Amino acid sequence: MSSLYDRHRAVIPDWVALYYKDPLELTHGEGRHVWDADGNRYLDFFGGILTTMTAHALPEVTKAISDQAGRIIHSSTLYLNRPMVELAERIANLSGIPDARVFFTTSGTEANDTALLLATAYRRSNQILAMRNSYHGRSFSTVGITGNRAWSPTGLSPLQTLYVHGGVRTRGPYAQYTDERFIDACVADLEDLLGHTRDVAALIAEPIQGVGGFTSPPDGLYAAFRRVLDRHGILWIADEVQTGWGRTGEHFWGWQAHGQAGPPDMLTFAKGIGNGMSIGGVVARAEIMNCLDANSISTFGGSPVTMAAGLANLAYLLEHDLQGNARRVGGLLIERLRGITAGVDAVREVRGRGLMIGVELAEPGTDRADPDAAAALLEATRANGLLIGKGGGHNTSAVRIAPPLSLTVAEAEEGAAILEQALRNL
Repeated sequence: MSSLYDRHRAVIPDWVALYYKDPLELTHGEGRHVWDADGNRYLDFFGGILTTMTAHALPEVTKAISDQAGRIIHSSTLYLNRPMVELAERIANLSGIPDARVFFTTSGTEANDTALLLATAYRRSNQILAMRNSYHGRSFSTVGITGNRAWSPTGLSPLQTLYVHGGVRTRGPYAQYTDERFIDACVADLEDLLGHTRDVAALIAEPIQGVGGFTSPPDGLYAAFRRVLDRHGILWIADEVQTGWGRTGEHFWGWQAHGQAGPPDMLTFAKGIGNGMSIGGVVARAEIMNCLDANSISTFGGSPVTMAAGLANLAYLLEHDLQGNARRVGGLLIERLRGITAGVDAVREVRGRGLMIGVELAEPGTDRADPDAAAALLEATRANGLLIGKGGGHNTSAVRIAPPLSLTVAEAEEGAAILEQALRNL
């Protein structure tokens, strides 16, 4: 491993982060487990950053990839593409957006970048509202709307971004309020902010903030925002890159927890739909999607192979009710973790829904973030055969738990037991 690590450092940029003091080389996986180059087996509670959504080496998906690769791998969007049309039809129908159109990309970053292009062109404005503690990608435009300093390497941007309160329930100036008063305060802040701007193109928001440590507002906040946005003609973009496809258990899309004022104008997706294959995309109302007045194509978005994988993966997800499994098993897991951490001073909060759970760590007896404790917890769980992730807007002080949606009750209990041991040894 040290040899591969040395080779990695010699050719890969320093800013490409690696987990663990002794980084892992994962060689293969099956179900909810992966193996490293030394033959160690791990229960995977992070799924390649929420991307291995159904299971590792899922036969239905690997067969679809192999069969399609044996026919044709690539064509570009210059030609009719049956798998792309079929997947677009299914996603448009599931999206909840009326008269929906779907454009495929290769990543969540590119999907959000496309949504920003559409919003600014449609509204003829470069002003964007984003949430504090948000993350939307690593491209020049998406870094410019990311409200998380750890993931924002430059302040330069083609957009003018204004940040809104509300994405983090338990920190900030409104943390002590009831949910109802919290929403009222955030709406008042939004109204005040709009009184100081020119025309705004869109609000982009993650229903549950992913890189931000799985934080979220009270249900209904974005519906309340939507009523304000509609009065000003401002679009609502729901970033569903991490929350889509039933991961939250209670809903297929994260925006549905805020759907009282209707669906978003656009939603972006990626990660889980490909189960590891590179798929992203945007769903938008036709009038918005069709507003561009210049030619555009995608060389790799909508590739026949990735579309075949997406179709097979989505079919498996729906046929096996993995959203329901996320609700049932995720509910058991989060309650188990809350019980485990009740007597652990280092744990500030356990939060999330479905199989999207965050555990925020702080210095005991304070609200001060403890990134060292989060890093130590990753090392300790790895040593005992469990892989988890990190995140959080306050110095990356939260661990992120997001297993494949096919997680069993027994596997949830196994992972919780490993976490319990690691937490009590912090």
